[in-house]
Amino acid sequence: MEDENFKPITLTELNSILGLTIKKDDENKIITFLCMLTAYTSDAQFNISFNAPSSSGKSYIPTEIAQFFPKEDVIETGYCSPTAFFHDKADKYNKEKNELIVNLEHKILIFLDQPHTLLLEHLRPLLSHDKKEILLKITDKQQKGGLRTKNVRLIGFPSVIFCTAGLRLDEQESTRFLLLSPETDQDKLKLSIFEKIKRTTDKLSYQAKLDLNPKREELIKRIFAIKEASIQDVIIKNQQKIEEEFFKRVKILKPRHQRDIGRLISIIKATALLNFWFRERKESYIIANDDDIDLGFSLWDKISESQELNLPPYVHNLYKEIILKAYEEKNSGVDSGANEGLTRKEILEYHYEIYGRHLPDWQLRKEILPMLETSGLIFQEADKEDKRKILIYPTLYTTISEDQKYSGIDSGVENLEDKSKSIFKNTTQKMNEDIDPDEIPF
Repeated sequence: MEDENFKPITLTELNSILGLTIKKDDENKIITFLCMLTAYTSDAQFNISFNAPSSSGKSYIPTEIAQFFPKEDVIETGYCSPTAFFHDKADKYNKEKNELIVNLEHKILIFLDQPHTLLLEHLRPLLSHDKKEILLKITDKQQKGGLRTKNVRLIGFPSVIFCTAGLRLDEQESTRFLLLSPETDQDKLKLSIFEKIKRTTDKLSYQAKLDLNPKREELIKRIFAIKEASIQDVIIKNQQKIEEEFFKRVKILKPRHQRDIGRLISIIKATALLNFWFRERKESYIIANDDDIDLGFSLWDKISESQELNLPPYVHNLYKEIILKAYEEKNSGVDSGANEGLTRKEILEYHYEIYGRHLPDWQLRKEILPMLETSGLIFQEADKEDKRKILIYPTLYTTISEDQKYSGIDSGVENLEDKSKSIFKNTTQKMNEDIDPDEIPF
């Protein structure tokens, strides 16, 4: 395809097109889209885990975005055991080697509402991109009884999106994923309900309107063109810039940063791939520029805080909006040296007061509080007056106020778009094209 068939796409345009069916969730939409787009690279794919309570829309986002991609490249799976997955997705069977061949190259795997992570445990080497071809061994039941071993050869790296209502992930899985959660504020829910009414009251008219939308149709064609271009990889020459920007943001290194930097680089590569017509190309490779790096870091800044704590954003937001605020209200008139901790009952009551819905006690006790304690955001101890009562204290509350801690974190895709307009100024000058200021390349 010739370059003039496509124009540079801005972040606002991409968000607007995806927003035809997905309301708000701006960063979640864009990052999920980029995750799927990396399926058309050799090894820049990354993985996403949507963790959130039931009915929050965690599977809706990936399934809606998947409609832009070729159907043959998208594999959506509901409940599936590890053995069943390998049998179902096998391309062929080598009888001599007793080996199932599963080719997942350039595929997008979406696991919908999985009750547990057993399948992910079997896919760990694949998710961490250990090798392009991985040999696994599984057991099958024989017709005559007993078990037999079967070999499974996995080929290629897919883009993987895992959706679960379970908030807790084993650390070996969580560090292999970007942890995302759909927004559940009142504005988002209200817009989603309006969209649901439009979709379900007249499905034919709703779908016809979507199919005829020129921007949506153009994005579908754009993805197909990217696939047909067979870009093997995106080269980033300015490694020093990535090093400097990353270490500006990270003061104390953790083992998970070795994987975080890989995901960040994949996001940078995806932003370059989206506009590869306007990037330097050498055979089957394209060259990402400094603008792609800046935009990649801007996206990363939107989600990095919860990733750093190894928490789904839903849990992190619950900490900020419920636990911290409830603690502040309870101790508003108390001396700093005599702060009182929160009981689980007080947290549950405050949650209902703010959100208007009940938080299950078992979920708070078995999932949310242990995760917050592991991340170092809270500690729990017995009440001195009643040892049977456990009190919850935010660890950083007395030294870092809410405003101080989060004042440097921008929110909303508009801020990111403003930055993207600035960082792409040089690119548009180099292109020497007549582009409207509002049409800065993504």
